[in-house]
Amino acid sequence: MATQRVKLIYPESLIRRPVLSEVAIQFKVMSNIRRAAVDEGSGWIICELEGDPESIKRASEWMSTLGIDVEGLSDVVES
Repeated sequence: MATQRVKLIYPESLIRRPVLSEVAIQFKVMSNIRRAAVDEGSGWIICELEGDPESIKRASEWMSTLGIDVEGLSDVVES
């Protein structure tokens, strides 16, 4: 298992969508939310994504295609 710390910045259109639940189901990547701020117009989440390194990469790419800005908070993937 690997862990990657990321900041997810959501556009208004995705605020109500359960993206992290979808990530858990589709990619078998669990999230541990460390900090968040969400309102009706925008939102961000700092979380740790845990799973297979390739699954984390695919999940991050998928979230980006939805319009979520995925920022790595460190270049190191911990295993």
